Amino acid sequence: MPELKISMQDEQRAFEADVAAHLKRPYTLQTVAALRTSLPTPSAVSSAQAIKLWNQLHEHNKAGTCELTFSTTDRGPALPGIDHADYPWDTVPKVVSNIFKSQLWHDQRQRQYRLRHPTEERDGLENWDYLAPIVADGDMGFGSLTSTMKMAREFVDAGVAMIHIDDLAIGMKKFTVGQGRTIVPTQEYLDRLTAVRMQFDVMGAETLLLCRCDTDHAKFITSVVDEQDHEYVQGATKKVEPLQKCLREAQAEEAVASKEELVAYNAELSKQKFTSLSGRREFASKTVGKAVFFDWELSRLAMGQYMLKSCVKGIVERAIAAAPLGDVTWACMDSPNWKDILEFLSEVRKVYPERLFAFGYTGDFDFAKAGFSDAQVKSLHLDLAKLGVVWQVQPIWSLQGLNLVTEQFSKMWQEEGIAGYLKSVQGPALSQKPMTDGFEKLSYCGGYLADAFFETVAGESIVEKGKAANFQRH
Repeated sequence: MPELKISMQDEQRAFEADVAAHLKRPYTLQTVAALRTSLPTPSAVSSAQAIKLWNQLHEHNKAGTCELTFSTTDRGPALPGIDHADYPWDTVPKVVSNIFKSQLWHDQRQRQYRLRHPTEERDGLENWDYLAPIVADGDMGFGSLTSTMKMAREFVDAGVAMIHIDDLAIGMKKFTVGQGRTIVPTQEYLDRLTAVRMQFDVMGAETLLLCRCDTDHAKFITSVVDEQDHEYVQGATKKVEPLQKCLREAQAEEAVASKEELVAYNAELSKQKFTSLSGRREFASKTVGKAVFFDWELSRLAMGQYMLKSCVKGIVERAIAAAPLGDVTWACMDSPNWKDILEFLSEVRKVYPERLFAFGYTGDFDFAKAGFSDAQVKSLHLDLAKLGVVWQVQPIWSLQGLNLVTEQFSKMWQEEGIAGYLKSVQGPALSQKPMTDGFEKLSYCGGYLADAFFETVAGESIVEKGKAANFQRH
């Protein structure tokens, strides 16, 4: 918890100028105004936290450092087990609200305690920044665009600073690492981001949007309606039984061509940004001098997904397309492949030189298998920070960390009883400054704040003597 000194006016002006320089809306200010209610919608808290986070991330970007964070210690969302994102859409906003209220309480009791003392004594008192900006997982929006907008509104009302929205398919999520990840078409993903951005604008909120792309190592896509995705959709190059009937025999293969023919084919494709399947088939037929068979319907799964060949190029294209709608970019990766990470960051920054990035470490990253030495793992967060990855998260803490500690405590309690608790938990907790539980410290547990309520009702001053002012009725 850092100690921050903020000039809100200067930060607001800088923030608005920075946002205006890179955020583009596919709708007009008149449209936003028409969508608002007659009464102004309060979003000052979320905006203030967003501006605070924005400035922190940009300071990190300038200094080549990063914000290291871990997941919330509220384990409620993890109780169902493997993450299928099948919990109610308002679950995470409610968690954010609870966390933010606890932050406000600590900020309130610390502020009141400090103001009980003369100015010259406050330098020696604790002055922590308890209002750390909250970054929350919006998953895939939980339904239609209107559902996504409602979720975004709940986040703003809860006091969130930034949310991230991914491109995964609703109802098809299997945890977050491998296991048949299915994504939606590029335009559907962009529509989700636009819905969130529009809701923020309608509310007049400066809340930040983190564009999270799960395309890396995705194996399936829900639809082939978007030409931007055609390059990566796989299919059968000969007539075979549909995959649903004969999975092993109907494997997707690429058309056979010589090296020279392949070079000519790629050169033809490079002349335009995106080429549809029909266009690709036409180019391939001209290149090899005969009709080319390709059917992506034959390789579809029982649930309807099309097979997808993911690569860094595909992630880069989605990230660049999404960048104008959001503030930070995140490519969710299954493994810590340094070559892929470096390629992704550098390619996006060729288009957006000052782009801010996020990175998530999962609980089963095998750094040794990926070729990292112990020294490289130790400096990884700093190496990423120098490339613009200013927000780095270990989201599996609430599963691995708390479960590990719980198991250790349970074993200790069974073997050693209260003696083990005194030695391993209570003693170390009470010896820290501030104490971990804080119940013996009135300034930390809110004892002085409770006194202040009673004193205020009784008409007594709760601030430094001689500095109080009474409210007068008019």
